Amino acid sequence: MGPHPAVADVRRAVREALADVREDALVLAACSGGADSLALAAALAFEAPRLRLRAGLLTVDHRLQPGSAQRARTVADLATELRLTPAEVLTVTVGTEGGPEAAARDARYAALAEAADRLGAETVLLGHTRDDQAETVLLGLARGSGPRSLSGMAATAGRYRRPLLHLPRSTTVAACQAQGLSPWDDPHNADPRYTRVRVRHKVLPLLEAELGPGVADALARTAALAREDADALDEWADTAYDACTYDACATAEPVTGGPVRLTVAELERLPSAVRRRVLRRAAITAGTPSGALSATHVLAVDRLVTHWRGQKAVNLPGGLSALRRNGLLTFTTPG
Repeated sequence: MGPHPAVADVRRAVREALADVREDALVLAACSGGADSLALAAALAFEAPRLRLRAGLLTVDHRLQPGSAQRARTVADLATELRLTPAEVLTVTVGTEGGPEAAARDARYAALAEAADRLGAETVLLGHTRDDQAETVLLGLARGSGPRSLSGMAATAGRYRRPLLHLPRSTTVAACQAQGLSPWDDPHNADPRYTRVRVRHKVLPLLEAELGPGVADALARTAALAREDADALDEWADTAYDACTYDACATAEPVTGGPVRLTVAELERLPSAVRRRVLRRAAITAGTPSGALSATHVLAVDRLVTHWRGQKAVNLPGGLSALRRNGLLTFTTPG
């Protein structure tokens, strides 16, 4: 007999995600011990030898709960049973910037990146599922975000790959049960103080009850379509940015932290979706922190192009401003 259908689905997803990875490369599974990442780690342990890859595991101790160090060590010990090596516990300090969820995420990704660099890993697998994708889309809708945010998480982003984005969470739970794996249920995943938890346990079930089953799947499909559109607009905006940049070195990649000048006449020719991407890139290149630059900031700068009445400069995060003068839109530090 073959494996349980859920086990087969997870293994197939991992196998397909790693099909283009070179032989003997090191692939790491980021594993919290929850059902999603545990099923992912087990699938990697099974598939890696067949693909002639080396496979290891990383688990992050956020130190936010009593006993977190022991739980992280348990996950690392399980990696040894699965023959995943190296297996490391990454201990982090979680800050406060952006709120608890964002701070924990930033600390986690920083630790994963450092470990991947140090170990020479080519790829890090993340256990996000279709349900996580649906939650991400709903959170983007609630923030009034644009297509890039609504496109959710990418299946591949640099060294990171998310093989399970098309699978529901129920599949990873079933895969763990079929293999005798005991996932850890993080209490934070049931804490209503966290926005994502409320979306998971209240909003999505309500939508399913009122609109019928399949809402999570539909949201995930929406994310995929939005990502295709956003990628096309971003590519257009990259070309437009070079055409709008006033400096002689317009075609060279600017060094972040210096003044950026854009030609207003060129900006006026662009569709708003492309123009606003150009403006956002200009602000970030000039030194505005990307995480602090909101759609409101970009719209205010956009009005310097579309509704010019001689208004003053627009203040931007990071102590910068955008000022229109003599046909140029300049992003710089006032002084």
